[in-house]
Amino acid sequence: MGTALLRYTAAAGTDKGLKRLSNQDAVEYSVEQGIYVLCDGMGGAAAGEVASSMAVEETMRRFIEREPGTPALQAAEAAIHGANQAVFNRSQRERKLRGMGTTLVAIFVDGQRAWVLNIGDSRCYLMRRRQLQQVSLDHSLVDEQVREGRMSPAEALHSPYRNVITRALGTEKNVTPDVFEVEPEPGDLFLLCSDGLTREVDDRVIEDTLHLELPLRELCDRLIAAANSAGGRDNITCLLVRAG
Repeated sequence: MGTALLRYTAAAGTDKGLKRLSNQDAVEYSVEQGIYVLCDGMGGAAAGEVASSMAVEETMRRFIEREPGTPALQAAEAAIHGANQAVFNRSQRERKLRGMGTTLVAIFVDGQRAWVLNIGDSRCYLMRRRQLQQVSLDHSLVDEQVREGRMSPAEALHSPYRNVITRALGTEKNVTPDVFEVEPEPGDLFLLCSDGLTREVDDRVIEDTLHLELPLRELCDRLIAAANSAGGRDNITCLLVRAG
């Protein structure tokens, strides 16, 4: 059962991988404020980097500066909505940034409860009692077809449409994140990650890695190293949050 006495620790790591010239992922968190955010940008030139960094900064700022007494989930949704507007508006003002966008996955913690919010295909996993489960659902063409029974998981792995996401932050005036409520337990370990990890490393390897009794930062480094060993074809970012 969750408890208001839970204390959290966190660590993050990011790497541009072996094939990309720049890192369009962004990650930031505040244990004290109960917010953890990871974004994976997309867009030509530096637009993806702009979108992801703006989304992280705006979400963090708006949540932390919320009016006292505002329920955490309401503040989280408002922060993401504000971040979407900020990214979209800038893309409309600056031609070189036109069409930029980003995925977003975030955890917001308040007392006995936590909420996972996501847009796109960056993921949240929960390791509980040594078993890994995916909390978020990918907003991608192939994953939605798998959930609808129109494509098998094996077919999805090799589909030429694996990179097509169906929802992103900043590409349209309004976007709605999925929301998942979790009641954290002592020992829970959350993993937020970009698809640079999950495209290269399957869930079994992620689970085996998280079983290791290592500091959180070292676990992040192990996951990144595994993705690079498997090809490192994209930027790789991991954020681990432990409830204790």
